Amino acid sequence: MDRQISKHENNFLGSGWSFPVTFSAGNYQLNLTSYEDNVNESINAILLTKKGERCLESQFGSGLQQFFFRKMDATLKGEIKDAVKVSLLQNEPRITVMDVQVDFADLQNGLVEVMVTYEYNQTNTRHNYVFPFYLNEGTNLS
Repeated sequence: MDRQISKHENNFLGSGWSFPVTFSAGNYQLNLTSYEDNVNESINAILLTKKGERCLESQFGSGLQQFFFRKMDATLKGEIKDAVKVSLLQNEPRITVMDVQVDFADLQNGLVEVMVTYEYNQTNTRHNYVFPFYLNEGTNLS
């Protein structure tokens, strides 16, 4: 019974194609996501998309790619934080971003973790999302 109530309460979050687009092996149907998973995939798509990459939606995306190969310092943290906040504000109307924290998790490999704390506009329930972002080139050369 609680599961039915939960589905009804989260219905406003909607559903859509999974990202990346995949098909089920058995019946070749398009995989869909709904509710919280759909919001998380939307946040992921926004953060991975370069501004101007979508032809008809030139302001879609975060543009985090502009920070590749930059020096990891306090200025970079602030710029990433602002870029994430603005991009989610403009592109994801179902949530309100409460806080964005940027952490240099692995200086050697250039790993930056971006933690987004947000709440759903309709229910005011708080959630978070951690986005791993690599500033340096990914190679296995030693």
